[in-house]
Amino acid sequence: MAKKFVSWNVNGLRACIKKGFYDFLADAAPDVLCIQECRANPDQVELDLPGYRVFWNPAEKKGYSGTIVLSREDPLHASFGMGNPKHDNEGRIITLEYPHHYLVTVYTPNSGNELVRLAYRTQEWDVDFLAYVKGLERSKPVIFCGDLNVAHREIDLANPQSNHRNAGFTPEERKSFDNILAAQFIDTFREFTKEGGHYTWWSMRSGARERNIGWRLDYFCISPTLRGTMLSSHILPQVMGSDHCPVVLEMES
Repeated sequence: MAKKFVSWNVNGLRACIKKGFYDFLADAAPDVLCIQECRANPDQVELDLPGYRVFWNPAEKKGYSGTIVLSREDPLHASFGMGNPKHDNEGRIITLEYPHHYLVTVYTPNSGNELVRLAYRTQEWDVDFLAYVKGLERSKPVIFCGDLNVAHREIDLANPQSNHRNAGFTPEERKSFDNILAAQFIDTFREFTKEGGHYTWWSMRSGARERNIGWRLDYFCISPTLRGTMLSSHILPQVMGSDHCPVVLEMES
């Protein structure tokens, strides 16, 4: 029996609900849906989600960042953040422990205009997040997913040459993703699809989505011991409602 995981940066849950979120959820019917950039608190959204347990980690700052996980199966345990005060006030991580693996959703900080957060992002957050998931892996395999805010290789964005010093495609951010792979985590999409032209985020400007001028910023990564359980890993570019589209991982349960 397959288990279906979906990850989606919704670019504001309240706005996404008005743009077909519930229709997508009913159609996709995931076992687990990981949401990034919800930009809301639980008291601001009355979610109608029968059959799902809902786990929130909103940012302290109103209308900013935040993550949610919907799970059909009750996890053994849920935790929020990575246990480090310098990282944990923006609601960027939720971890659910299941009998045979951990699931982590993450909304990696954007390095920002003029790369104002690049040093924090690459020298602190990325280092500590990788240490966090490797620490979890000492007890059981890990699946982590979300908006990692990096296009890893030139085939992961439409215009690499003009973006080498832009947030999401700097050498420093790409090296951080190299470090994830060097730690033996698997970029599941690239296990099934080798060519370029597949993106998960498009600028709202100048018809970028219609012309498929995009970036692949959203990922499912897994521990190597889970490789043999993968059934598919793909992108749903036809799903609207956000400037990102959902990504999917299907595994043997």
